[in-house]
Amino acid sequence: MKKYWEGKSAVVTGAASGIGFALAKALIVRGVQVRVADIDADGIRQAARVLGSNAHPVVVDVRDASAVRDVVESTAREFGSIDFLFNNAGIIMSGEFHEFDTEHVDRIIDVNIRSVVNGIVAAYPLMIRQGGGHIVNTASLAGLAPSPLLSSYAMTKHAVVGLTTSLRFEAARYGVRVSALCPAAVDTPLLDAGMPPDLHEVPWRPNVRRYLERLAGTPFPPDKLAHAALRGVERNQALILVPARARLTALIYRLAPGLVHTFGQHVLAAERKERPQGSC
Repeated sequence: MKKYWEGKSAVVTGAASGIGFALAKALIVRGVQVRVADIDADGIRQAARVLGSNAHPVVVDVRDASAVRDVVESTAREFGSIDFLFNNAGIIMSGEFHEFDTEHVDRIIDVNIRSVVNGIVAAYPLMIRQGGGHIVNTASLAGLAPSPLLSSYAMTKHAVVGLTTSLRFEAARYGVRVSALCPAAVDTPLLDAGMPPDLHEVPWRPNVRRYLERLAGTPFPPDKLAHAALRGVERNQALILVPARARLTALIYRLAPGLVHTFGQHVLAAERKERPQGSC
């Protein structure tokens, strides 16, 4: 469905690596002009060089509402419209929730929820005036099912799912589409990321990559995720669950939550055994 994409414009946040980079790459292959945005200045410039002339880099802190608005509005001015907004930027914080401070929780709320709100507030009115557009918010399977040791992350992704599915009803009246991308574990640098350097370390954090493999299997390649995600966008799916095991897990949790609870407790116990003695 290249005709669906060709000649259109998009903004992708968190595009220096991982899912955001893969989404930008897949969009460009389909003929989209993409404003690639990230807080990592060197990373986003390098990403744009790799992606080619249809990638237009901008450095932005998605927690800053006015900065996000500037990116969205400049994109609409330059390309005549903003057809797609991929609110993709996000962070993970892992560990026992009782060992987090409010500063940790505030940070993940700001990056994972407030940035989505900032993007929507900037783009949605423009899309209404255009008479169309599509907002895609990156959530997670963790926004549809429990994720112990990732409680703050799951909280933010549940919020993104709730916002997305509710706004979708309102937006339909104006010809604007809204979807949530809900992948299982994806093989990105986020799985290996540490705590933000300006926040203090918690006593123990699990190995997120190993833990998610125990919970959901081998992380999915980001390029495959991006192509599957764009198929979901073409079909205007409310929840784009990728890969198939994400759809299966969400279905099992809905129909038989006790099975997911039992499995989750088993995985949680196995991961807690990895915690060094004396760090409790």
